[in-house]
Amino acid sequence: MLYARMSSIMTFIREFVELNTQLFIFTYGLVFFILGLSIALQSRHSSNLALARSLSWLAAFGITHGLHDWGDLFIPIQATYLASATITALYILQILLLVASYACLLTFGLSLSNVSARAKLRIPIIIVGLWFILVILLPASIRDDPLNYRNAVDALARYFIGFPGGLAAAFGLRQYALRKIAPLNVPHIVRMLRLAGLAMIFFAFLCGLIPRAETFFPSNLLNAQSFKAFVGVPPSMFRSFVGLIIAISITRAMEIFDLETHRLVEAMEQERMLTNERLRIARKLHDGTIQQVYSAGLLVETSRKLLDDESIAERLDRAASVLNDVIHDLRKNLDELRSVPSEAPFPTTLELLANDSRYASLVDVSLDVDLPEDILLSPVESEHVLAIIHEALANVIKHARARSVGISASLEQNMLKVLITDDGEGFGDQINEGFGLQNMRDRARLLSGQLDIISAENEGTRVNLQIPLRMP
Repeated sequence: MLYARMSSIMTFIREFVELNTQLFIFTYGLVFFILGLSIALQSRHSSNLALARSLSWLAAFGITHGLHDWGDLFIPIQATYLASATITALYILQILLLVASYACLLTFGLSLSNVSARAKLRIPIIIVGLWFILVILLPASIRDDPLNYRNAVDALARYFIGFPGGLAAAFGLRQYALRKIAPLNVPHIVRMLRLAGLAMIFFAFLCGLIPRAETFFPSNLLNAQSFKAFVGVPPSMFRSFVGLIIAISITRAMEIFDLETHRLVEAMEQERMLTNERLRIARKLHDGTIQQVYSAGLLVETSRKLLDDESIAERLDRAASVLNDVIHDLRKNLDELRSVPSEAPFPTTLELLANDSRYASLVDVSLDVDLPEDILLSPVESEHVLAIIHEALANVIKHARARSVGISASLEQNMLKVLITDDGEGFGDQINEGFGLQNMRDRARLLSGQLDIISAENEGTRVNLQIPLRMP
């Protein structure tokens, strides 16, 4: 009874697969095409993580592999309408897409490993070159039969490029998860990358070792036809399932970029708070403590001049000396609290700021500088101007949801003009004058300058700073 039921179930599955073969082919191609497209749309090229740059190769693999598999569905349909030469060209293109997809997968795996940059480029080229040589050296008995020749070329691509490419991707994902992601204390991301690596191992075997049937070993024994006869379903069903696991796990693992952005913004906020606190303490020391100690010193010196007793005068001299030492130490601490201004020309300082990874990894920062190369701002001017720009960029990242920021600087009639614009949401007429904006205005006033903030809803924000410069 149980055997009969199992036999009827297997018969139903075989009939269902036979009737829906084209649907499975389309689904298989769709899974990998969506994998590549989703990675391409969510990639973060500006991220500091090597995974962001490596994912471009995985996206290319998914798209090209999906297009190759769709060829098995659409090329036979076109064969009834197009010339044989055109169909042959389409089959050649399909093979090239397969080779390109596996080469991209191999490069993806190598890019996450510890091999040298030169090896990452040379190894795929060498392997593809070896495949090409083997294709040329195939015997005439295979080359004379177009279908047989196409299957042989396909099988060699799977053996020599697809199989090592899948294993390299699996190894690279596992090693990168353990070396780079695990120290960030994000176990769910590590699990997703390791799951993707495990799925890549199955992909390597299913796609790299199970080609169409051929006359040479091992494809004459292990092939798509023998696999289907043994299991009851074609390998494309398992490949689709594995591709789905890869797509889901990689998409979930890409949450690491959002986490990176969150931590970067948090670090910037902490740095800004520390800077403001240092400035607050520095002002308090300068305006309060140092002045009080200095006044105490003057009182001691005045009292010293009014006394004739040498023993008391000597003690007052010592007190005055101690107070002078205290003032010296306070001024030294005050200098350490203040940020050290750059001695580089102001255009160079602006270029360094625009290329700062803290901002470049979150928004596209463009710089337009029309200033003399040798222009130098005083330490006070440089400190305040750069602090205003930093505050403006921090506000863009935290509130504007902008994709790009432009910074321009020019000199007109001894007036330094700095303009920061973004394409974010803006805030209309309701400007919340918090500590950050108030601090920007205070700095502009300290430079005898003017700061204008113009914002329209859904039209971004313009921060316009103008300060007079003392020209030589």
